[in-house]
Amino acid sequence: MAYDGIRTHRPLIMGRRGAVATNHPVATQAGLDVLRAGGSAADAAVAISLTLGVVEPHMSGLGGDGFYHHWSAGTGHAETYAGTGAAPAAATLARYRAEGGVPNRGPLSIQTPGMLAGLAALHGAHGAKTWGALFGAAIEAARDGFAATHALRHFIGDNRAIIDADATSRAIWRPGDAVPAVGTVIAQPALAATLQRIAAAGPQDVTSGGVARDLVADLADVGALPVAADLAAVAPLLAPPVGIAWRGFEVRQTPAPSMGFAMLQMLRIIEHADLAALGWGSAALLHLMIEAKKRAFLDREAQAGREAPDVAALLSDTRRDAHVAAIGDRAARLPVRAMAEADTTYFCVVDAHGNAVSAIQSINGAFGSGVTGPRTGILLNNRMSYWHLEDGHANQLAPGRRVRHTMNAPMVMKDGKPWMVFGTPGADNQVQVNFQVLVSCAVFGFDPQQALEAPRWTSSQPGQESNYPHGGEDVLTIERGFGEAAIAGLRDRGHQVKVVGDLEGACSVAAIRVLDNGVRMGASDPRRDGWAGAW
Repeated sequence: MAYDGIRTHRPLIMGRRGAVATNHPVATQAGLDVLRAGGSAADAAVAISLTLGVVEPHMSGLGGDGFYHHWSAGTGHAETYAGTGAAPAAATLARYRAEGGVPNRGPLSIQTPGMLAGLAALHGAHGAKTWGALFGAAIEAARDGFAATHALRHFIGDNRAIIDADATSRAIWRPGDAVPAVGTVIAQPALAATLQRIAAAGPQDVTSGGVARDLVADLADVGALPVAADLAAVAPLLAPPVGIAWRGFEVRQTPAPSMGFAMLQMLRIIEHADLAALGWGSAALLHLMIEAKKRAFLDREAQAGREAPDVAALLSDTRRDAHVAAIGDRAARLPVRAMAEADTTYFCVVDAHGNAVSAIQSINGAFGSGVTGPRTGILLNNRMSYWHLEDGHANQLAPGRRVRHTMNAPMVMKDGKPWMVFGTPGADNQVQVNFQVLVSCAVFGFDPQQALEAPRWTSSQPGQESNYPHGGEDVLTIERGFGEAAIAGLRDRGHQVKVVGDLEGACSVAAIRVLDNGVRMGASDPRRDGWAGAW
């Protein structure tokens, strides 16, 4: 089934040998270059990841974390590689309670970064090219500079106070105390030198080598908590994905500490509804999906952050049936708990052999902590703000623990092979936008570019936000493209609706759909700097 109701602004990108979709054209080109040179999907993922950390630094980089979901065409085996740091040994409840809470920005918001550990584990298992050969595009962009885009200008302008609080960050991103004009070339020589060192010495240089020593010195100078022992303790988490059978597909997600299971639970709640009869974009379908999201987020709050969340119980028939029975014709008021948007980047790759990577990485908020190490050029995360301080919470802060993550990297299988690889940044909005994209493609026959440009909604509830102090308002944000009738129908059902313009909703999805004939369809989201390529 094909859907002709959504006209796209961008062409659907198609190729037979490989495809890449990322949130920046320079990173997409880096991945394509690796694939054309005979590299694997894992090789391309390394090159893309490193390049994004240079040209989209406000979203991800060496100072953050990442999740990498790989499927091997040769073995049919899937594995996830999580590069996530833990709370530093000095990050105690008493310390942050004395501070009055966890700061959203600045040195005390910095958690031990772990991205490179996950990336290195992915490459070690599935790379075809040497480690150092994959750094060229990132080093070039950092050394010689890249051109500032409209999106980068927007994020710099919105985060001037955060950037200006750190002298090194201000010198890079606001030279002359101005927001750079479009096309301004921005170079990061210290980061270029760090990338060159890691390319030559290997990924361990970030946890126990020369780069680690410089990073520890940078952290100490600004008053951040991670020390050498915290960096040395960083290790990747390797685990199979979690998944469900759903309407003829197998939908897979990254396991804990990712909260990807919430998307699977939403799908389970609606799996037996006659979605096609409700009609794409109808108030009835939107209401059902929004209420499914609300129910899933209640369970997310109760379970996510535990050492071993009971995902099997959450995805069980019993739990599904209870949620289905609780959904009525009116919008439910479901505050997650008593009473800042985070930013991330997503990319995906399918290579000539059919190997696939679904990947997501983040420094949490836009420009993370706002702190850039002058020795290393590494912009550091503000992931500490994801912790809870109240006793008994599943995600309560403890030194050495890994915090829960909104980051998730889905992959949809059909007949034992990848059918679609896709995902998005957007903190608490991620799983709900991924949910909409999959329903549009799998149920209504959208091609991926149509699904990415289609109107979208995001639902918020009190207590839902992942960043401290974990607030949130009762609001449904919806793009006006759904039309007046659907929006009025939602208001009639009791939803607190906030209408935004076309393509002004949250998130920035990237997707690759693999057809039975081997054609790879690449799609990108015009809401940021997304770009897809194929060959």
